[in-house]
Amino acid sequence: MGIRLEQITLREIGMPLVHFFETSFGRTTERRIVLVEVQSGGVSGWGEVTAGENPFYNEEWTESAWLILRDFVAPRVLRHDFASASDVAARSAHIRGHLMARGGLEAAVWDLEARMLGKPLYQHIGQGAQGAAHREIPCGVSIGIQDSVPQLLQKIEAELAAGYQRIKMKIKPGWDVDVIREVRRRFPDILLMADANSAYTLADAPLLQRLDEFNLMMIEQPLAHDEIIDHAKLQAQLKTPICLDECIRSAHQAEQAIAMDAGRIINIKLGRVGGFAEAKRVHDVAQSAGIPVWCGGMLEAGIGRAHNIALATLPNFTLPGDVSASKRYWARDIIHPPVEVTSQGTIAVRDEPGFGYELDREFLDSITVRRESVI
Repeated sequence: MGIRLEQITLREIGMPLVHFFETSFGRTTERRIVLVEVQSGGVSGWGEVTAGENPFYNEEWTESAWLILRDFVAPRVLRHDFASASDVAARSAHIRGHLMARGGLEAAVWDLEARMLGKPLYQHIGQGAQGAAHREIPCGVSIGIQDSVPQLLQKIEAELAAGYQRIKMKIKPGWDVDVIREVRRRFPDILLMADANSAYTLADAPLLQRLDEFNLMMIEQPLAHDEIIDHAKLQAQLKTPICLDECIRSAHQAEQAIAMDAGRIINIKLGRVGGFAEAKRVHDVAQSAGIPVWCGGMLEAGIGRAHNIALATLPNFTLPGDVSASKRYWARDIIHPPVEVTSQGTIAVRDEPGFGYELDREFLDSITVRRESVI
């Protein structure tokens, strides 16, 4: 079929969270999100840049994503003949880093191509994957650091009542062992994991070993965002599996980490690895090695959330991910219907072309703070 992009439109939206979300590197109350619309032959595809407002999760942030896309990526991909969406990432591969910015555009082209073919995105990305796609996505929730332990326990109880299959709680020094002990005392049998967002060092191994007593599914990214070797040293000292997040940006890094036993689970985030093509490669590497994966979240609005649903249909996504209902984060989402979770803690996959949901264009326009097209 081939794709030739004729116009790229960037749009920044501002969306307040219904409740603050706190990790080891800060508290977020409102999201500034860059959306990417790509056009070809009268058809539009949409992507969402998952970078945060500050360069704390990685080197990217809202403003950098806008500049990288406008000044470097768009000029490279406009009016270039692509055989398919899978070829888009290579066109900007000479740009070092900035995978979330590049991945937002790459995901938009996959959505565009799926719409041009009249296919749902999950079927389009699943072509050539090992095994059949999931028709329902098992869902967990990510609960940020709270102001008090009772507040945390109350939130966990509410999410379990809503049907979510797994609880992920953020931890940091001073909010770890004692807090998890209280959670386990209240909820002894739930699927529970802890996410440190790189808050510890190898010197903290004795403290992290204390988490083994709590029967956690995993400890996510306890050490530095770019560290694989020390994670291997730490995993050798723990019974609890380490899940790698920030330090896996490519299939090659996944291969290295698996070879070193640096972690026994991988969280795949679409933006972190630069889009669907690389996410599928990471998925396949992990599957071949018998390493389960799950889909992580970055406080996405509806477009990014819909893309995560599509990604999580690939066969090796066997653990509940962070793809939860729109209402957990937004009073009103930019898609309709909003993403909803069943009482069994799953999201049903939609069969409409592209990412499967309609844009709420009136609301989208009302929260747009800037817009710029590159032709």
